[in-house]
Amino acid sequence: MNQIPPFRSMVALGDSFTEGMCDTVLPDGHYRGWADRVAERLAAAAGGEFRYANLAVRGKLIGQIADEQGDAAVALGGELVTLAGGLNDVMRPGCDIAQVERTLGALAERLAADARRLVLFYSVDPSRRMRSSGRIMPQILRMQRFVGELAGRHDNITVVDLFHVPAFDDPRMWAEDRLHFSAEGHRRVAEAVLQGLGHPAAFDWREPLPPAAPVPRATKLREDLRWLRLHVWPWLLRRITGRSSGDNRPAKRPALERYPA
Repeated sequence: MNQIPPFRSMVALGDSFTEGMCDTVLPDGHYRGWADRVAERLAAAAGGEFRYANLAVRGKLIGQIADEQGDAAVALGGELVTLAGGLNDVMRPGCDIAQVERTLGALAERLAADARRLVLFYSVDPSRRMRSSGRIMPQILRMQRFVGELAGRHDNITVVDLFHVPAFDDPRMWAEDRLHFSAEGHRRVAEAVLQGLGHPAAFDWREPLPPAAPVPRATKLREDLRWLRLHVWPWLLRRITGRSSGDNRPAKRPALERYPA
């Protein structure tokens, strides 16, 4: 793909994936994340002033993303816009997948109408990593088809395919909570986005990591128990009480400001 002219601004929408959990933590307390990494490269490529906003907030459903971030994103008018959402909906029992598609589609249409380029995603394939993923795989595959059809109707939509990359099965791509990417995972997603936009490859983001040392069964058991105590139980408790990890949390970069500052 030929490299397109440099972008001068970027607006990112979504949930924890785009907020950056659980990449390295910045001095201001926010996670760095793949979107920040993309912005860093785009700022360097622009060779001058580059502006970046990240409206994503962890835990948000696609309806909340549309309601709370959609108008702001349109008003900001970024040349490059990224949108990832719907997976939190799919993970919940009783998900109305048709409603998720309608909401995602309407938001994507709004964003694509004004942006020079809109980036969408195929989520990673959880089937080889999560034993309980069988319940949600039909919805994930349906969403993938929907996103592909949506992109096929627009010349300015790029789809980043994380689904068909077995390297993301590696536990080292994931944080301790096993739900969000590690720093290495975010680094690879950023490279996937940049290559999708036509930037020359900095490395092969699809390449598997070197083999890992085997983990003793006792260590694995301790890790599993820690995971259940620190991550699964709090997640279940939030579902039971109707709370979200993103409640009352503002976006980390709500304004389209110069980046790096």
